[in-house]
Amino acid sequence: MRVAVGQHSRWLPPCGTFKKANHGNLRSSGFHLRWNSSQSPKPPSVTTVFSGIQPTGVPHLGNYLGALREWVRIQDAAAENTKLIFSIVDLHALTVPQRSHQLRTWRKEALATLIAVGLDPSRSIIFYQSTVHHHAELYWILSTVASTGYLSRMTQWKSKLKLPDDTSLENSEVRSKLRLGLFSYPVLQAADILVHRATHVPVGEDQRQHLEFSRYTANSFNHLYGDIFPYPEAVISPARRVMSLKEPTLKMSKSHSDERSRIILTDTPEEVQRKVKVALTDSEPGITYDPVRRPGVSNLIEILSHLEGRSCHEIASGYATASPRALKVHLSEKICQTLSPIREKYGAVMADAAALEDISEQGARAARANAEVTMKAVRKAMGL
Repeated sequence: MRVAVGQHSRWLPPCGTFKKANHGNLRSSGFHLRWNSSQSPKPPSVTTVFSGIQPTGVPHLGNYLGALREWVRIQDAAAENTKLIFSIVDLHALTVPQRSHQLRTWRKEALATLIAVGLDPSRSIIFYQSTVHHHAELYWILSTVASTGYLSRMTQWKSKLKLPDDTSLENSEVRSKLRLGLFSYPVLQAADILVHRATHVPVGEDQRQHLEFSRYTANSFNHLYGDIFPYPEAVISPARRVMSLKEPTLKMSKSHSDERSRIILTDTPEEVQRKVKVALTDSEPGITYDPVRRPGVSNLIEILSHLEGRSCHEIASGYATASPRALKVHLSEKICQTLSPIREKYGAVMADAAALEDISEQGARAARANAEVTMKAVRKAMGL
């Protein structure tokens, strides 16, 4: 899921300037995790990390570098008493029409991918959102305090309907197209985060608006009913957005009509090489890092920077007199090296349907138990 960032979040470092941090009881390369007690009605007793991803099948390279890899880093670096919760947010997927058999397959593929990239079911709670009814219950309760004015200014529903950011609900044609689920999408996102009393939410830089809404909604509820929810802090991924291989001014996405625009985590070496080979570059000689003037070449450099941990300018300097073809060959090799163990583990996980179902049920039980603690407090505070 794409859940966003609060007003005190950190900005991304320049490309390639990844530094390690150690704050509080969470540690991960490239970003800081700490609790700012002045932002919350009371300091939480447990550090809880929550994030989610929509089920659209096997994720692409951009999903991995921007989110999934950071989830694994957080998991592996977290203190023993840190609670780690990751969800496949299938209810969010329903904001657009879905074919039932396709969604079932995508859910399973997404779960298998989370295991394949390194999330450990014995350390992290991994579950399907729809198997924990507390998310929907809190969604309705938060709807009673959420601001429609705030929601009308948010970009999610406008981008989904391909509308300008300044679109107003006063437009009758817009109102006829807009469905309630899409409009109130951020309220369910807030419920996802708050029902687990999350203190930290790993997010991408482009999701700043949504976590701010979660914080705002938590504050509105706490003001009316007492200090129930902590105010979640953002954990910004150090990875810049990975752009489309065919249209490098656009973010890599599964919605792009050309499958060669994206690298899927289970792509074979041959598929990776084919896609990188035809990635859009330009006719200028040599290699330079200039995202504005040379977006295609710069995108390839940025991907390599994420994979190797070197700065973009260092990579560009090393390839200054080389051809784009040479850069592409090296990038293909590095991507294949990164994806090979993920692809192999994914195949093994998908082949054991019973084990995958056990993981799903185990995660759902743990998530329900955690969410029920919150909802008991919420119901009591509201007189339910």
